[in-house]
Amino acid sequence: MHINVVHETRYTYDHPARQVVQILRLTPRNHRGQYVQFWNIDIDQDCRLVEHEDSFGNITHTFTATGPIENLKVRIEGSVETEETNGVVAGTAERLPLPLFLRQTGLTTADAAIRRLARKCAGDNPLDAAHALMHAVGEAVEFDKKATDTTTTAAEALAAGQGVCQDFAHLFITAARSLAIPARYVSGYFVHGDGATDHEAGHAWAEVFVPDLGWVAFDPANNTCPGESYVRVAVGLDYLDAAPVRGVQAGGIEEAMSVGVNVTGSQQQ
Repeated sequence: MHINVVHETRYTYDHPARQVVQILRLTPRNHRGQYVQFWNIDIDQDCRLVEHEDSFGNITHTFTATGPIENLKVRIEGSVETEETNGVVAGTAERLPLPLFLRQTGLTTADAAIRRLARKCAGDNPLDAAHALMHAVGEAVEFDKKATDTTTTAAEALAAGQGVCQDFAHLFITAARSLAIPARYVSGYFVHGDGATDHEAGHAWAEVFVPDLGWVAFDPANNTCPGESYVRVAVGLDYLDAAPVRGVQAGGIEEAMSVGVNVTGSQQQ
């Protein structure tokens, strides 16, 4: 599939900011089934993008813009060729030990309710358990973009029974880790099957490690294993490790942020 992505984030400050510093995890890597054809980051301020690679193998870009800044726009535009992999992830940069992906974080700490949900899906085969978990999470949580925010924990999302893709991913990851299945958070983009192209944000899903198979992707928000309609951008233990944008500003005490994401896909000829 040929996928085109345009992702714009706009900031407006109530008072001009003296300085803005951001780290972007918005650039996908090549791996089996995903081949970046073109990718560009544009900042509408006079600043320099510094590229690094974090400990998870994500491509990061950091910039510092000096004000006064009343408005700031970060625009991503790119195209990616993908192939169907049925959720199996291969050819990625792996440098961290698997036990790391069993670690709980502030957003992915299992409480009694999550452990109960996980036990219902437990079995000798971790792949079967992961599929069962994906279905269980989808049944336990309804999608509601107003119900949670980026600080919502997996336990809070399950208790509320509502959340967004980030919450589905966090709950799935937390439950998997409670079954001693290594799991990680993934951020990226995907082509909606209903033909919708404009979105208010990117997408999030999860990956679990299955012996003799490797990392396998699961999208509990859509009850599917990600394939050719997905663009995988960044991974981490939770949202904070793979967040598309994180930053701080000096001055500009309050900021208003708006995000627009356009993702289109077409089958290769």
